[in-house]
Amino acid sequence: MSQLQEEFSQSAALLIQKAAELGYGVTLGEAWRTPEQAEWDAAHHTGVADSLHLQRLAIDLNLFKDGEFLTTPDAYVELGTWWKTLGPAYRYGGDFGIKDYDHFSITPDGIHA
Repeated sequence: MSQLQEEFSQSAALLIQKAAELGYGVTLGEAWRTPEQAEWDAAHHTGVADSLHLQRLAIDLNLFKDGEFLTTPDAYVELGTWWKTLGPAYRYGGDFGIKDYDHFSITPDGIHA
């Protein structure tokens, strides 16, 4: 697991650099989530109990353009499309049934959250 976490961390750094290349400012959203938070999110339909954030294999990014926080999916979709080119285990929240546009993860077992 630690090797996969290291790969994810290095790839997340590339993701942030890619966002900057595309002209976006970036701040970090949630990367690690406690089990209690995951349970709360699941109970309130804002996340799932088995989130990859629990395993340190997911990150949420906040994108900005000209100092304005972007709330529409457009910028995230471009970044998500690039993220998925890094390998078959790379997942983008914009592809989920319940869209999570700021979510980027890596998984060896098909979990999408």
